[in-house]
Amino acid sequence: MTTAAVVGIGDISGNHLYAIAQNPGIELVAVCDIDPARAEAAAGHWNVPGFTDVEAMLAAVRPDVVHVTLPHYLHAPIAAAALRAGCHVLTEKPVAESYGAGAELADIARTSGRTLGVCFQNRYNDSSIALRTLVDDRPYGRVLAGRASVWWHRNASYYASSPWRRTWREAGGGVLINQTIHTIDLLCWFLGAPESVSGVAANLTHRDIVEVEDTATVTMRHPDGVTSVYFATNSHSSDAPVELELTFESAIVRLQGGVVTATTANGAVEVLASDAKATGDRAYWGTSHARLIDDFHARVAEGEPFWIDADAALVSLGVLRDVYVASGLVPAAER
Repeated sequence: MTTAAVVGIGDISGNHLYAIAQNPGIELVAVCDIDPARAEAAAGHWNVPGFTDVEAMLAAVRPDVVHVTLPHYLHAPIAAAALRAGCHVLTEKPVAESYGAGAELADIARTSGRTLGVCFQNRYNDSSIALRTLVDDRPYGRVLAGRASVWWHRNASYYASSPWRRTWREAGGGVLINQTIHTIDLLCWFLGAPESVSGVAANLTHRDIVEVEDTATVTMRHPDGVTSVYFATNSHSSDAPVELELTFESAIVRLQGGVVTATTANGAVEVLASDAKATGDRAYWGTSHARLIDDFHARVAEGEPFWIDADAALVSLGVLRDVYVASGLVPAAER
């Protein structure tokens, strides 16, 4: 049995709270939010103490694991405080709002002797696992290249609902870090950490709404000469399904809408895997958050390391850093 506290009672916190409630091996012992009304409402709903100050919560409750579900710029400082208090930490993506802040947090985690995990839950999708297995086992030969695209829509009301998403200081970026870092993470997990990155990012249609970028194109060179191309935008008219495609020696394998299909040289198409469908109020989010949270707590209970740690999370942040600096959006010294 591990004990858990959740810091930050926003939309994504529900994924953590419900996953904790459904796992008999985890006991929720506290919730915390700077907004007293949110803290009180969550405390009443989950029948646990509610706090508005993290340090007070850590001193009073001393949970085994602190779940950080806050805006980007608060991930690193709250995670660091929890690690220094002797807690393990599971934070939402990104690990920090910049590569530099993430690297500092990784150092703190290493010296703390505690476990720091990052929620790149899409790695736990059935479709992602199937695609990674193809890369490892090579039934279609060696992977040669990859591509991915995210065509989504975000408008003024979206940013008005959470103003921190608008700024470099608090969000750390726009479409790359907020909406599509999961897809970059998957590309790099499938193909390996990039050896070189080229890209351009810009704010094309949201200039009157946000500081950060809404569109980006990235090319990467991965180990063994594998290349990838990535495109992301928040300027589409609607949210289209995310596309990710890998070219193997004898097949092209596509992941779209949670379904993996392989097209071989003779044109035959085979469905290889599809994601499990969630039910209930949070079905939109799928099942992967719960899988990751269950795995993290199981590893903490057994004293084992967690595989998606700060160093793993820094791979995608490194891609973003290179693109933002090359695009002149932020000075290199600030990343």
